[in-house]
Amino acid sequence: METARTEKIAFDWKRLVFMLTGVVLFAIVYYSSPWPDAVDPMGEHFPLSVQAKGAIAVFLLAGTWWVFEVVPIGITSLMIGILQVMFLIRPAKVAFKDFMDPSVLFIFASIMIGLVFTKTGLTKRLAYKMLDIVGERTSMIYLGVFVVTAALTHIMAHTAVAATIYPLLLAIYALYGEGDRPTKFGKGLFIGMAYVAGAGSIVTLLGAARGAVALGFYKEIVNVDVGFFELSYYMAPIGWGMTFLLWAFFMVVCKPEKDRIPGLREKARELNAKMGGLTRNEILAAVIVGSVILIMSLRAFVPALKAVDKTAIILCSSVLFFIFKILDLKDLEDIPWNIILLFAGAMSIGFCLWETGAAKWMAVNWLVMFQDANWFVFVMSIAFFVMIMTNFIMNVAAIAISLPVALVIAPYLGVAPEVILYASLVMAGMPFLLLVGAAPNAIAYDSGQFTTGEFFGWGIPASLLLMVMVGIAVLVIWPIMGMPITLPAGG
Repeated sequence: METARTEKIAFDWKRLVFMLTGVVLFAIVYYSSPWPDAVDPMGEHFPLSVQAKGAIAVFLLAGTWWVFEVVPIGITSLMIGILQVMFLIRPAKVAFKDFMDPSVLFIFASIMIGLVFTKTGLTKRLAYKMLDIVGERTSMIYLGVFVVTAALTHIMAHTAVAATIYPLLLAIYALYGEGDRPTKFGKGLFIGMAYVAGAGSIVTLLGAARGAVALGFYKEIVNVDVGFFELSYYMAPIGWGMTFLLWAFFMVVCKPEKDRIPGLREKARELNAKMGGLTRNEILAAVIVGSVILIMSLRAFVPALKAVDKTAIILCSSVLFFIFKILDLKDLEDIPWNIILLFAGAMSIGFCLWETGAAKWMAVNWLVMFQDANWFVFVMSIAFFVMIMTNFIMNVAAIAISLPVALVIAPYLGVAPEVILYASLVMAGMPFLLLVGAAPNAIAYDSGQFTTGEFFGWGIPASLLLMVMVGIAVLVIWPIMGMPITLPAGG
């Protein structure tokens, strides 16, 4: 009894230290003297206002609290809104409005799809079918899950894919025979799914909103149109290369305790047979979700649909689930609000950094350090900046603050704009460090298989692996494929 009490006190001290670390970082930055302006290569000054400095202070507190999980991650998000209002960084109406941004509602609707797949039994059917195909070897189960996840992100948003695959992973893990206890296999399965959802989502414009936004931005600055299939042509080798690299990575860092699960294939077949034929609710759910995915996919090709936001389309599925009584009030209460709040806060701090000018100030200060560097070092510095920023704020915002500055500096170093665009997009798609970096990260966390600290810990080598992959793409893969990397002399 005494030992248990001592452990509890020790844990509380650790929690208090990290909680105060976040508060001290906030106070040091917020109350510090004015910081010097950032100056871009054209001589334009970007001052850091009191509000912008406050945004960086909130950013540091939230990052510390999220990584060390001093309070539930959703509660840290509430702190983001509170600090913005209490310290007059942004008005309450603005700071809290971001908590219900369309992106947050998109995540809510995606999670509802996952709930429906679980409740109707579609998830179990898919899990049993997949296990029948991949067999009993845990390494092949990893690979099967990763390949299916990456492939699905080519036709639907990675958030929706993660929400759909998540219950399937729970069904697979239930057959591992360890109950709900965290294991290396469980960690690799769920964290791996989150990472691979990002890797697959870079391959087409359908995987995430960041691609379409970046291409629109690129056209505005460089006046060059990048087509749907042109983007996929250059991104496919990188997205799929990372998928298989991540499989190898998790086979090393999260090598399953069991090499195989004896009798798994027979057990999966037996359980699948017991389920019988498809029920009315399974068919209805499949039709509703299939229709929503089809309509969202067609937005890239049908001009009339482009005007309709994808959030409204996916929310139609949520309403239809209740109209056809596939879900009821009890199911609505089962939504993991901790995850929804996490993303609500992430949107708020992202917009806060963007609107106060703090993000622009950071981008200019970072990138001008490399304005006289070797062209390859400059490209990698942009990739690194986007990678760090996309772990803290919306990847769309990370692209939006770094691309303009990078594209201004690039010609001076003889760097072609294409390589800046694609390297940035690759990095923006794979935030491996923080749960707030992407919805699949937070969805995977709901499994209870890993802590935020573990996620961050494995994210460091995974991010280094990604940097190496981008370096190889810039130096070898993309030039072979015909992408211009450097500008002609005097061009």
